[in-house]
Amino acid sequence: MRGSVEHSWGWGHSAPSPLLLLTLFLFAAPFGLLGEKTRQVSLEVIPNWLGPVQNLLHIRAVGTNSTLHYIWSSLGPLAVVLVATNTPHSTLSVNWSRLLSPEPDGGLMVLPKDSIQFSSALVFTRLLEFDSTNVCDTAAKPPGTPYPPYSLADFSWNNITDSLDPATLSATFQGHPMNDPTRTFANGSLAFRVQAFSRSSRPAQPPRLLHTADTCQLEVALVGASPRGNRSLFGLEVATLGQGPDCPSVQEQHSIDDEYAPAVFQSPIVRAFFGSQNNFCAFNVTFGASTGPGYWDQHYLSWSMLLGVGFPPVDGLSPLVLGIMAVALGAPGLMLLVGGLVLLLYHKKYSEYQSIN
Repeated sequence: MRGSVEHSWGWGHSAPSPLLLLTLFLFAAPFGLLGEKTRQVSLEVIPNWLGPVQNLLHIRAVGTNSTLHYIWSSLGPLAVVLVATNTPHSTLSVNWSRLLSPEPDGGLMVLPKDSIQFSSALVFTRLLEFDSTNVCDTAAKPPGTPYPPYSLADFSWNNITDSLDPATLSATFQGHPMNDPTRTFANGSLAFRVQAFSRSSRPAQPPRLLHTADTCQLEVALVGASPRGNRSLFGLEVATLGQGPDCPSVQEQHSIDDEYAPAVFQSPIVRAFFGSQNNFCAFNVTFGASTGPGYWDQHYLSWSMLLGVGFPPVDGLSPLVLGIMAVALGAPGLMLLVGGLVLLLYHKKYSEYQSIN
C-alpha cells in the first residue's frame, strides 16, 4: 500500500419519510487511482465447482491504469470487499475449498498482490426493529424499544445468477430469515440491489444519486414484512474495517443492553481476504422518523448508498439552473442599468444651459 494511510468515512441524512434514506460511503485512496472518466465494467458470479451454489458476485471495473474489484457475497452476513489496484490487468482468485473451510484465510486474493493500493470492506450484519409508539424525539438513543434483531447471517438468499442483468450492470440479493416462527417474513423480503457504472451520470429511477465510474450503488429494500409493533422503525447494523485508530464519521446509536450492542460475527469473505484481524467499527443506521408516515403505512422502505473510492461526486450546475440564475440575477441588474440611463438622460436634458431670447 506504499506506506500511505487511508481511512474510510461517510455521512448520511434521513428524510421525513422512511421511503428514502440517502447515505454516501466513499473510501480514501491514492491519488493516482482517482479521476477515471470511464471504466469497462463486467459482472460475474463465481461458480462453486465443489458443491452447492454459493452467492459470490465479482464486479470488475477496469480503467486506463487501474482496476476496482467489488466482491459481494451472502456467505454469512451480506458483505462486500472493495479492492483498488494500479493496473488494468489485476484479477480475482478464489479458492473455494479454503473459502468454505473453518479457516478461510487466503480464500480470496487479488493478483498481483503488489498492485493493491487500497482495500476495505462493509458487512451488513443485522436488520434492526424498534417500537417507536411512545417516542417523539428521533434523536433519542435508541429510537424506541428494540425488538430482537434479525441476523443477516441466518437469512436464506436467492440464487444471485437469476437476477444478474448485464444490460444494467446490476444484480439483486433477496432473502428472508431461515427460522421465522412468527412468519413475519411470510410475504416479505429484504433485498440488496447492486449496480455498477461505466461513467458519470444519474440513474433514470429515484433517488437518482449522482455517480461516477469509481462508484457502485446499493439499494436496500424491505418489502412486505410484518412489523412487530404498531409504529415500528427499522435500521441496519453495518460494520466496516477500521483503517486506522478512527472509525468512519457517522452518527452511532448505542444500547446498554448487550443483546443490541454491535454483534460479534465472522464474515467468511472478509476474513478470507484480510485474515484474522478484528479491527471492525460497527454503527447503526435508522430509517425514517417515529412521527411518520412510516413503514407501517405501506410495508415498504428503501435506502440507497454509493460505495467507491476517492472524493464524493460533486454536482455541477445544469443549463436550466444556470439559465434561472442568469434571469434571477441578471434581470434586476438590467433594470437598474436601464433605470440609471433614463435618469441620467432626463437630468442631462433639463440641466443644459438654454439662452433666453
